[in-house]
Amino acid sequence: QVQLVESGGGAVQAGDSLRLSCAAAGQASITYPLAWFRRGPGPEREFIAGITSNGGGTTYADSVLGRFTISRDNAKNIAYLQMDKLTPEDTAVYYCAVDFRPGAVAVRQRLGDYNLWGQGTQVIVSS
Repeated sequence: QVQLVESGGGAVQAGDSLRLSCAAAGQASITYPLAWFRRGPGPEREFIAGITSNGGGTTYADSVLGRFTISRDNAKNIAYLQMDKLTPEDTAVYYCAVDFRPGAVAVRQRLGDYNLWGQGTQVIVSS
């Protein structure tokens, strides 16, 4: 059994940076496609960044392209989301998710493609 645990959220000012972490707790490896989603004021979680199982490929939503960077360290079973130039529109609960299917390699952007989720970490950006 493996669980995902996010950390690194907090309250910052516009223009600041934060680095979120997604660590796997348990015996299993998370060397599968991994993504970060966020839920802002609305009910839906939106895809913002994803990384392939080996870390060789990344995908970003237009809203964060050029400001956020996703990375992973498979040896440590951990992934990161570096968030720079934060704006109030980035205020949300951020979730990491893993596409925990045998053979999965590429990044997908739909909620339903991910079957392992963390509990979320809150990010608040004030102007």
